[in-house]
Amino acid sequence: MEQIFVNKVAESGIITFNLEDLYPKEEVIVFDMKDYLFMGLILKEKDFREALKIVNKSVFENKITTLTCSADAVIPMWAYMLVASLLQPVSKEIFYGNESTVKEKILLRNIDNINAEQYTDTRVVIKGCGELPISEAAYVAITKKLRPVAKSIMYGEPCSTVPVFKKPMDRKV
Repeated sequence: MEQIFVNKVAESGIITFNLEDLYPKEEVIVFDMKDYLFMGLILKEKDFREALKIVNKSVFENKITTLTCSADAVIPMWAYMLVASLLQPVSKEIFYGNESTVKEKILLRNIDNINAEQYTDTRVVIKGCGELPISEAAYVAITKKLRPVAKSIMYGEPCSTVPVFKKPMDRKV
């Protein structure tokens, strides 16, 4: 007698949601203000403005750009505004923060843009343990996004999940 193996996971109707699919794949170019500071600590307005005139803007063309300062220096707000004003016409997008912060912001925006209605009354597993640095904030955001519509939300892999949420069954009296 031949045994037939049944893939119960495939037949369960569980949808696997991989947050890595929403992770930004584009390169993020960092504009570090420290490169424009006198002695690595002080921003001199006249020198700063002159240095910005010779910035190679083509490096930032159609790229996601983030403005930051890796030095422990006080940078006036107008300086960030000045750089944003310079790069906005050529950059695809401009953010403030380090590269990982910007990627998290984009990931959270991508989660926010999901059409949650497509997950109405479905069983969803939010995939864990991937290759990319997915933050706790992203897992919280996807849970908030799907909870109002999904039948259930789990974490892990379809073959081994941790229950997170299960919609109460309607009880008719």
